[in-house]
Amino acid sequence: WYRGRELGPSDVQALNPIHHPPRFNLNPNPNPNLMSTSRFNPSLNPEPVPLLSVTPLPPFSRCTVPRLKRSVVGCLPVLYWLPRYSIWDYGMPDLISGISVGIMHLPQGMAYALLASLPPVFGLYTSLYPALVYFFFGTSRHISIGTFAVLSIMVGSVTERLAPDRNFLVMLNGTNLTEVNITARDSYRVQVAAATTVLGGLIQVVLGLVKFGFVGTYLSEPLVRAYTTAAAAHAVVAVIAQLFGLSTTRFSGPLSLVYTLVEVCSKLPQTHLPTLAVSGVSMVFLIAAKEINSAISARLPVPIPVELIMIVAATVISSYTHLNGNYTISVVGEIPSGLAAPRLPDASLFKEVMGDAFALAIVGYAISISLGKTFALKHGYKVDSNQELVALGLSNAVGGFFQCYAVCSSMSRSLIQESTGGKTQMAGMASAVIVLVTVLKLGPLFQELPKAVLAAIVFVNLKGMFKQYYDIITLWRSSKVDLVVWLVTWVSTLLFNLDMGLGASITFAVLTVIFRTQLPKYSVLGHVPGTELYLDMETHREVREVPGITIFHSSATVYFANADLYLEALKGKQKTGVFSVEEAAGHWKEPGGGDGDREESLGDDQRGWCGRENGTVFVMPTTPRTPDDQCSWEYLKGSKDPDCATLGAMSELQDGDTTTLGSSSEDTLSRELDKVSLGSLGKWTWDIHSIILDLSTANFIDTVAIKTMRNIFHDFGEIDVTVYMAGCQMSVVEQLELGGFFSESITKGRLFATVHDAVLHCLGHQGTSMPSYEYSLVRDVHVYSSIEDTIWKTVYCFEQMNHVCKYVIAGDAVQHQTLRTLTEV
Repeated sequence: WYRGRELGPSDVQALNPIHHPPRFNLNPNPNPNLMSTSRFNPSLNPEPVPLLSVTPLPPFSRCTVPRLKRSVVGCLPVLYWLPRYSIWDYGMPDLISGISVGIMHLPQGMAYALLASLPPVFGLYTSLYPALVYFFFGTSRHISIGTFAVLSIMVGSVTERLAPDRNFLVMLNGTNLTEVNITARDSYRVQVAAATTVLGGLIQVVLGLVKFGFVGTYLSEPLVRAYTTAAAAHAVVAVIAQLFGLSTTRFSGPLSLVYTLVEVCSKLPQTHLPTLAVSGVSMVFLIAAKEINSAISARLPVPIPVELIMIVAATVISSYTHLNGNYTISVVGEIPSGLAAPRLPDASLFKEVMGDAFALAIVGYAISISLGKTFALKHGYKVDSNQELVALGLSNAVGGFFQCYAVCSSMSRSLIQESTGGKTQMAGMASAVIVLVTVLKLGPLFQELPKAVLAAIVFVNLKGMFKQYYDIITLWRSSKVDLVVWLVTWVSTLLFNLDMGLGASITFAVLTVIFRTQLPKYSVLGHVPGTELYLDMETHREVREVPGITIFHSSATVYFANADLYLEALKGKQKTGVFSVEEAAGHWKEPGGGDGDREESLGDDQRGWCGRENGTVFVMPTTPRTPDDQCSWEYLKGSKDPDCATLGAMSELQDGDTTTLGSSSEDTLSRELDKVSLGSLGKWTWDIHSIILDLSTANFIDTVAIKTMRNIFHDFGEIDVTVYMAGCQMSVVEQLELGGFFSESITKGRLFATVHDAVLHCLGHQGTSMPSYEYSLVRDVHVYSSIEDTIWKTVYCFEQMNHVCKYVIAGDAVQHQTLRTLTEV
């Protein structure tokens, strides 16, 4: 009856009356039969209740109009927001933002084409076609798709490797001299860049269709920032020859940066001074103008297009002064007007650029999705990571057919688009129109633009990436591991080039995660009185150890890499913390004040005791207190060997050393304690009867870990220590079942939903109650000798303050009602 309609909460509740197991009530001595209550206990949940009593239809068995509409809108987000677009609300802000970004596209497109070792006009193509495609398929409203320095330098490394200058040398007529056939070289480099871009786009589309958008999460923020910082260094080295007017060879492969720097330094005496002068003037103007622009940006509706003013002024000056003819300053050269016809990429190049295409796909997506999510969080909308991967892949794949190279979002242009009031993807369309007009009508006007000006624009725009070196100081203070990832990424990218550096960086980052899971923090948990919380006893002073129970916790999941270490750490934690009676005597002899100081002394005393693991001195009253406040005390005498010292029953304590302490006199107490501590009382400890493995951090468990767990149950079972598991996720329980973990000796009765459930079961199984709850009940109770001797069957802790010993009692004969009576007394 529910076909064709969505089920609401009331419908689901009607179909499925879900069974909720009862919660534990706080009971110092709960019923042992209820102690093992757990969602994993088959005796309490013999038959699982199905979520729905009606068999649902297969998800794609019916094609409805709403489902078809959702699918189409999911693939073409423009169909969702364009019909709702308000020209009055969004039209003018998007237009102003689009014009501002389009003006930035012109100089950056031509400048970044130099990094890709391509003619500047192809940078304009790259600023046009991908932005149009993203308009239809993208989900981010504020990122600007186009050229980016990092991807440009990555494409340049591919084009330089597959199309070096030496492959296009031709003989001059009638001489033995050679020169580079620039036309043939640039044509082949365009083919290489287009093939790499198409393949990278197809990789992104495939990853998006298989819902692999989470791949960007493997690139952590320190890794991406270090990678872009190192890529900026590659970009600087790539344009430094243009700044100095040098003709150098761009190397590829490992240590290419070092080889290029060595060649540039060796050719510095050949610096072309007119080109250096143009570069210097351009850089000074850009830096000064950008600083002024940022200083007065709050008063301006739109930022000043400094870069556009720079290239227009440089083009005009170069045209009227004939810088190319008179001073041999290299200029952009011919820029064809109009659009180039689409052409198929050379599929034979795919095999050679496969690794580079994959690196471009991952890096481009990581940069775009990080910017997109940042703006989405700021403006309150959602960015679909998988759809973004598809949109970016289609932008690259379609752009590659029009001789574009790889694109992603640009931080500088995206910030301008957002700060100038851009509301939707319509701003990207407006910027593409600006680029289109330039390509069709204004392109030939920039033929006299000096390349040194474009190199200066690239150099100045990398200033933001150079500021990322401050990350070293920040990470040093916050996370040393992230700092190491940052440094390794930076060094490997500098030395191994961009593609191999990325692979090495990701590998190292993954290894840091593996090492941290292989060497987690192991701890023993204690109980927070009055709650169901269990915290690390070493880091929290308020917790109390549960007597006879070790609660073992690991900060990471248990698997093959750390299974042996887990077992060793568990056994190491069983080494009981012991201390001598001499130490205890020195602690007891601290003078106390009057009644007004009792509470403060109690707090200090507790702080002294809470740091002790498993170790205590067991003191028992053996005779009633006399009218003159005298009583006889019996101390359990332990062995010299800590491993042999145990806490026995009342019948086993008759051989202990006995002395009489006068509670009314501090001198008498100190003297008697000194007498006790001088003897051979040795060290004191206790045994455990249960171990609880807190597996709440485990999200999976493999066969090696299952075998380790089975050995833990078997080894401790041989010494009469029962092992339990708590906090297991259902997936872990299923893996334990598939791994054959459960048997007649290890049943599902050993599994508990929480640590508290397991603790209650252990105490109930041993016939004792929860001592941690009695702290609040008998904290201020004076226990006198009139109470029956059976009460003193087991004493776990005592506090000496002034003249009164206060006890926390847990034993077979101490029931909840008895404690209530003590409280009243």
